Amino acid sequence: MLRKRLIAVVTIRNHWAVQSFGFQRYLPLGKPECIIENLDRWGADEILIQDISRSQSGAGPNMELIEKIRQLHCSTPLTYAGGIDSAASAIAAVQGGVERIAIDQLLHQNPDQVYDIAAALGSQAVVASIPLGIGADQSIQWYDYKHNRYRAMSEPVLGLLADNVISEAIVIDHVNEGRANSFQFTLLDYFANIQVPLIAFGGLSECRQLEKALLDTRVAAVAMGNVLNYREHQLQHYKQQLSAISAMPVRSAHYQRTYWYAS
Repeated sequence: MLRKRLIAVVTIRNHWAVQSFGFQRYLPLGKPECIIENLDRWGADEILIQDISRSQSGAGPNMELIEKIRQLHCSTPLTYAGGIDSAASAIAAVQGGVERIAIDQLLHQNPDQVYDIAAALGSQAVVASIPLGIGADQSIQWYDYKHNRYRAMSEPVLGLLADNVISEAIVIDHVNEGRANSFQFTLLDYFANIQVPLIAFGGLSECRQLEKALLDTRVAAVAMGNVLNYREHQLQHYKQQLSAISAMPVRSAHYQRTYWYAS
């Protein structure tokens, strides 16, 4: 059985790493490159770097940040989201040092561009970031972060998912992002007829939640942000707890030790 991943999410707003609460409220954490370096040492299976300021401002990908991260020489695979608005900007981000790009606003504004990105980079390098919420009528709605509104998922985007142009889809519980133990698993059911592997994100904090998500055959990974900032080596603690469950196909915990030598 393929091993499933625990992904660490670093949210960036106006050049600072932040704790996000439903993408509405933010608390500063510090320099993103410092947090990314720690997550790399602490054994994340992947790091998702999402700069939520870039698409709002139309500034394109944050190449200055990508360069800073490249200089860290991380061994952890990196996925970048923020300001990807064309094949050219996606190529620039990958050439800058990240393995994959995640797209959100482009799905709302010009989903046909995703075919060009996949043609240039390969579908394995393209991830869809899809924030969702549940309406009063219990219908699942797609959230547009830039315009702060909900809408139905568009047919072109559903077509992208069906055409295997995208390697994975991040299913984000937009309402409960940043809130402990609150992920709504019914959001995963929206993609029941689509074969694209899913990444669950938003409100995942308890081991039993991670277990439930990872045992879902549709789910390739779970992603966590805020909860990883509360306790050093939190990723390893999760992996050790999950490894105690015999049916849980997670990668083993990794500790990178630092040795100090007397001069």
